[in-house]
Amino acid sequence: MAIDPTERPRGRGPAREPAVAAAPSKTPPAPTQAARLAAEPAPPAQKPEIVEAAAAKEPVAARARPREEASASLPLPNIEALSHNIARLIEEGGKVAAAFLAPRESGEIKSTFGDEISDAVATLGKVAEHYYTDPQRAFQAQAALSTQFMALWAATLHRLNGEPAPPVAAPEANDKRFADPEWRSNPYYDFLAQAYVMTTRWANDLVVRADELDPHTRDKAQFYLRQLAGALSPSNFVATSPELMRATLAESGENLVRGMHMMAQDIEAGHGNLRIRQTDASKFTLGENMAATPGKVVLRNELMELIQYAPSTASVYKRPLLIVPPWINKFYVLDLNPEKSFIRWAVAQGLTVFVISWVNPDERQANKSFDEYMREGIFAALDAIEQATGEREAAAIGYCVGGTLLAVALAYMAESGDKRISSATLFAAQVDFSDAGDLKIFVDDEQIKSIEEKMADKGYLEGSQMAGAFNMLRPNELIWSYFVNNYLRGKEPMPFDLLVWNSDATRMPAANHLFYLRNCYLENNLTRGRMAVGGKTLDLSKVTIPIYELAAREDHIAPARSVFIGAQYFGGPVRYVMAGSGHIAGVVNPPDKNKYQYWTGGPPRGEFNVWLKDAAEHPGSWWPDWAAWIAAQAPQQVPARTPGEGKLKALGDAPGEYVRVKA
Repeated sequence: MAIDPTERPRGRGPAREPAVAAAPSKTPPAPTQAARLAAEPAPPAQKPEIVEAAAAKEPVAARARPREEASASLPLPNIEALSHNIARLIEEGGKVAAAFLAPRESGEIKSTFGDEISDAVATLGKVAEHYYTDPQRAFQAQAALSTQFMALWAATLHRLNGEPAPPVAAPEANDKRFADPEWRSNPYYDFLAQAYVMTTRWANDLVVRADELDPHTRDKAQFYLRQLAGALSPSNFVATSPELMRATLAESGENLVRGMHMMAQDIEAGHGNLRIRQTDASKFTLGENMAATPGKVVLRNELMELIQYAPSTASVYKRPLLIVPPWINKFYVLDLNPEKSFIRWAVAQGLTVFVISWVNPDERQANKSFDEYMREGIFAALDAIEQATGEREAAAIGYCVGGTLLAVALAYMAESGDKRISSATLFAAQVDFSDAGDLKIFVDDEQIKSIEEKMADKGYLEGSQMAGAFNMLRPNELIWSYFVNNYLRGKEPMPFDLLVWNSDATRMPAANHLFYLRNCYLENNLTRGRMAVGGKTLDLSKVTIPIYELAAREDHIAPARSVFIGAQYFGGPVRYVMAGSGHIAGVVNPPDKNKYQYWTGGPPRGEFNVWLKDAAEHPGSWWPDWAAWIAAQAPQQVPARTPGEGKLKALGDAPGEYVRVKA
C-alpha cells in the first residue's frame, strides 16, 4: 500500500502523465543572440496590465513569443563563486561515490541491477520483435515518428524566424514539469518539450498496438517505458530545463552543491542505495504529533502488539472493534494526526477500538506464514479483546492486505464454526485478483523466483524494495519530482505527515510474502476455492456475516472494479460503497474537511459500470455512513472501558514499540 499521486500535497511535483517512452536525441541548435535580434522584430510596447492579462488568457497552444525576452532574463553567475562551487561540487560528488561504493565493496549489498535490466530489455525486446518481424509494420512505425519530427522542425524554424506556429505535440495542460512559461516562449526549450512528448506518445502507442503481446507483457512494457520516460524528461537536467538553468545561474551553482550534499546523505541513509527523501521527517514524532491518539499496548507477541485506545465518551457500544491494518505499511496511516485520525474519530463515536500494530520483521520471522499471521495476529487479538472487555463477539476492519487476511480468516472461521467476528469492514481490500491493479506487473513466475532468491539470505524482503516498487508505479510524481527538487534545485522537501508515513517502510517475511504473491496475485486461489490455510480449503460463499465493502474510485492498488468483483463472492449481505480519490485519501477522509464524495447503491451484482451508473452520489466523507451501519449491527451500549483495567494489564503507551522499528 502506498500513496496515490492525487494524495500528494499540491505544488510538490508534476502531475501524472500517460505511459511513455524515451526522449529523442536530436535537438535544434540554439541560435545566437545576434541571429535572434536580426530575425525577430522588436515587439510593440504594451502597458504592464495588458501584458499580464494576455499572459493569463494565453492558451497552452500559443507559441509565438520573442525569445530575447526570456534570454534577457537569464541571470549572470558570479564567476568567482561559480568556480568555488564547482570545486565543492566535485568534493560532494566524491562523497556520493564513496557512499555508493563502500557497501558494495564490503559485500553488504549484492547488486541485482543486471537482472532488472535484463527483464526490461527482454520485455521491450518483445515489443520490438512484433514490429521488426513485419517490415511493413516497422516502416509505418518509423514513418509516423519521422513525419511528426519533420512537422516539429518546420514549426521550430518558423518560431526562430519570429513567425507563429501551432504546437505539434504540446504537453498536457496539467503536466507540472512543463508549467514554466519558457517551455513555450523559448523555441529551444519548446522543441525539447514537444520532441519528448511526441516520442513518448509514439512509443506508448507502439506498445498499445502490439496486439500479439499477452496483456501481462504489454503492461510490463508500458511500465518500463514509464521508467525510461520519467528518467529522460528534459525537465530533469540543468542544460535542458529553463527553471534549473535560471536557478543554477542565479545561485552560481550553489543549488547543485546543496543537492549533491543531500544525495550523499540519502545514499548513506539507504546503506548504499539512494533513498530519496520525500519530506522533512524531523518535524514529526510518533506519540506526540503523529500516531498520538491515547491508548495502551495490552498484548505483545512475536508478530504484533495490540493497542486498546482510551475512550472519549462516557458510554461505548458493547461490541468492540478490531482493526487489522496492512503489514506492508505501518498502522498509523489511520492515526496520522488528530484532525485526520480515523482511529480517534471512531473512538469519539463511542467504539472501543483495538488496533494490531505488526512487527517490522527480520530473520526471526522468516518462516512466519500467512496462517500464522492469521492465528498470532487476528485470532490472538480476538482472544485478548475477550479478556479485556468480556465480549466474545467483535466487529472487525481490514485495510488493504490486512483486509485480504481478514477475508481469509473469515472463510477459515466459517469452516471452523468460529463466530467471534459478527460483522466486517474491508477498506480498499481485494479478495479477487483477476483485475488486480498496477502491482500485478511485478508478479509472474520469473519475478517471484527473483524475489525468492533475494529473500533467501536474510529471510525477508527489504522495506526499501517494497517502497521502491510502489514509487515506480508513479515515477514522475514519486521519484523525479523529488529528484529535481532535492538534488538539482537543492531544496529540502516540505514537511508532510502522509509522506513521512509513506517513507516509513517495513520488511516482508519470506514465507508470508511468497504465499501472498502466489496464492493471490499469481493464481487467484481465494475466489477460485483453491486456497488452503491451516489444513482447510476456503470458500468465501460460506462467509454470511454483514460486510461493509469500501472501494476508492481512483485506487490503482485495489481498483474499485476489482473490489466490486470480489465483493460478489461473499455469501451474506454486502454494502458496497465507493469513495472518491485513491487508496489512502479515499479512506482517510474526515467528515469536517468536506472533501471528495462517495457513492452508494444496491448490492454488488452484475457489472461494475452498471452499478456505478445507477449509484447515488453523496458529497463529503463516507465515515458517517459507516458509523451508522456499524451502530445498527449492535446498538447496545455499556459504560466506557479504560485500557489496562480489565484482565489484560497495560504493557506501555500507544503507539507501542513495534511501530518505532525502522527497516
